[in-house]
Amino acid sequence: MHRFRAYHALLVVLAVAAYATGEMGLVHAWLGYAVSAVLIGRVLWSLTGAPQLGLMRFYPQFAGLKLGSAMTHPAISRTLLLGIGISLIGVSATGIALDRGRSVGLGAESAVAVPGAKGSTEKQVEAATSPKDNRKHEEPEGPLSEVHEFLANLLAGLVSLHVAYLLLFKWPLARFMLFLDGAKR
Repeated sequence: MHRFRAYHALLVVLAVAAYATGEMGLVHAWLGYAVSAVLIGRVLWSLTGAPQLGLMRFYPQFAGLKLGSAMTHPAISRTLLLGIGISLIGVSATGIALDRGRSVGLGAESAVAVPGAKGSTEKQVEAATSPKDNRKHEEPEGPLSEVHEFLANLLAGLVSLHVAYLLLFKWPLARFMLFLDGAKR
């Protein structure tokens, strides 16, 4: 569980940083790719067979849900986790689709042209030497960009609910995940 807590902390730091750098172009894109890599690692990790790491943790089961114990029933946590997982995968996928590999050097616009080099077009040279290009990576506007932004905001809201729920109703688990458990090993 300590490795899971470390994974969770890494994902939180990367996702919050990606959200906070939404207007910083290239930095935002690299953080988004890092989040995607962590998500892929998590899926692969779930295939190891350990029950606490399995993807069934995201599937809400409503059996035994009663009004008196509704706030502490696992279905609430699992429903929030499912929403967070879907939003996180969606925002990562739309971010990758918007970037089309440019930020990691795989897209057509990522080729760096050297002034005077054979085969370099004037537009490539201008883009490669432009101070604007070095400062900010422009994200295309359009419907996919709107979906990306919507999913990012949805993710932020669901994460806020998740944190509030854990702090209010699952304090021992919240203490453990926030490294407030007295560093028990």
